[in-house]
Amino acid sequence: MAPVTPVGEQMHALVERLYPLCRSITGDGVRATLAIVDEYLPLQVHEVPTGTEVLDWTVPQEWNIRDAYVADATGRRVIDFAASSLHVLGYSVPVATKMPLAELRAHLHTLPDHPSWVPYRTSYYAPQWGFCLAQEVLDALPEGEYEVRIDSTLADGHLTYAEHVVPGQVAEEVLVSCHVCHPSLANDNLAGIAVAVFLARALAAEQPWYTYRFVFAPGTIGAITWLARNAERIDRVKHGLVLACAGDRGQVTYKQSRRGDAEIDRVLRHVLRESGRPHEVREFTPYGYDERQYCSPGFNLGVGSLSRTPYAGYPEYHTSADDPDFVSAEAMADTLALCREAFGVLDGNRRYLNLSPYGEPQLGRRGLYDSLGGRSDAKQAQLAMLWVLSLADGEHDLLEVAERSGLPFPTVAGAADALHGAGLLKA
Repeated sequence: MAPVTPVGEQMHALVERLYPLCRSITGDGVRATLAIVDEYLPLQVHEVPTGTEVLDWTVPQEWNIRDAYVADATGRRVIDFAASSLHVLGYSVPVATKMPLAELRAHLHTLPDHPSWVPYRTSYYAPQWGFCLAQEVLDALPEGEYEVRIDSTLADGHLTYAEHVVPGQVAEEVLVSCHVCHPSLANDNLAGIAVAVFLARALAAEQPWYTYRFVFAPGTIGAITWLARNAERIDRVKHGLVLACAGDRGQVTYKQSRRGDAEIDRVLRHVLRESGRPHEVREFTPYGYDERQYCSPGFNLGVGSLSRTPYAGYPEYHTSADDPDFVSAEAMADTLALCREAFGVLDGNRRYLNLSPYGEPQLGRRGLYDSLGGRSDAKQAQLAMLWVLSLADGEHDLLEVAERSGLPFPTVAGAADALHGAGLLKA
């Protein structure tokens, strides 16, 4: 895993700053989150009105919450939204009443197997209300009457999402997507937001080949809305990656696109194997994060999903234990480094045509061997030139050359650059 770096610490600081905000699929919590991200990365924010038809869905009403609590007979708040945004069932309708504990229990959610943790629960598309609390707190509540208050609104408004574009040398795009709808959960998905922000900043300094489009949107409905609003230009998206659960200490997990053989899948398999990182590559399933929207059959984009411990794969998932202490600067730095390695290969991957395909061209008289003098990897670089020439038939890309030759991709790409400069290859 990557050591602690200033960038790792900055990502962790961003997670800590975003953590207290109450996010949902709509509302001011999303806007406040994007306003903070905008301080790090200029965003284009989009507001889509309630009732807008987006593919087979409709943009829902906007939910906002100001306060919520359950108080005992003395007025003491035994459950308090001000202490954690997880304490309220997401999208709870407003409530102002009193009721006995026996009646209140039907609206309380706990985790009996982890009695000190608070669960994360939502009810986006059914009008309900509820509270989440630790089982040990519930067990300590005496029978009696309690005041119940949820000061929320559910009304026509907007769904909010944002984009940031890193211009490339070509208009073809790489989509990087992360969800912004979860409340106080650090790994799922504040770590993904932080990695996306610093990845975009790093790419902007590198003048990439592809144009990189970063999408910060609520899960499911946000990705569906983005797809609906960009259907006419979706053919520009050639590759993509969903970032989620990017900061825990587990090994890297890559979930392949629905196609399984998309270039992003080949790149991630290669980079993970060559890096020596402990990792797992999983087949696509139509469950998880927004890769299932981007990979739906009508779009069938080459979009994979990168995480550390995957969806629902750790006990802290969707609980109060997924706090800033659960994620580490080292893990986020490692995820960021892996993304940069993968996109470096993606950006450098080309197909070439050998312009001197009849027999092996004389490299020495073109100064190509001389250019390797003194290099510690001269023999490897020479072999890479021969491999590139051998497979430069317009059908094999440089990644395939690296795979078949067993040579590092940067060595292969460097050989191709040298041969191209000598007039032996045509892109």
